[in-house]
Amino acid sequence: MNAFQPSRPPLQPEKQRRSLPRPKKHLHQRSYQIMGLETSAKITVNLVIITAAVSALVQLLPYHWLQQDKLREIGTEVKLMEARVNSLRTEFSRNFDPSQAKSIRQEQSYRFDPSQRQVILINPDNKDAEQSY
Repeated sequence: MNAFQPSRPPLQPEKQRRSLPRPKKHLHQRSYQIMGLETSAKITVNLVIITAAVSALVQLLPYHWLQQDKLREIGTEVKLMEARVNSLRTEFSRNFDPSQAKSIRQEQSYRFDPSQRQVILINPDNKDAEQSY
């Protein structure tokens, strides 16, 4: 019986790799610590940003108020100048109106048209006082 015999698998079972039990509690504590550090870092960075923003606003508010005061003052001056420009415009248009030329000459030279009579108003109380002297 010199025939070949079929090869059999070895009778010893293969060694199974033993999985080491992980310390789950330790990993959870570590992840909580990492999350806590990350959260505290985020809060710290946000506080720094908020502090910078508030300090910038504190420095800018007086400048803003000063600019608003200047703007109000300029607005008031503009209104005054608009009123003055309007009065000068009406005076300008009156001065160059040919129909008003005669009355303007009389106002500026204190001369009267020969056909007009000059009227002088006298206060009667002053007249009595002048006669007593």
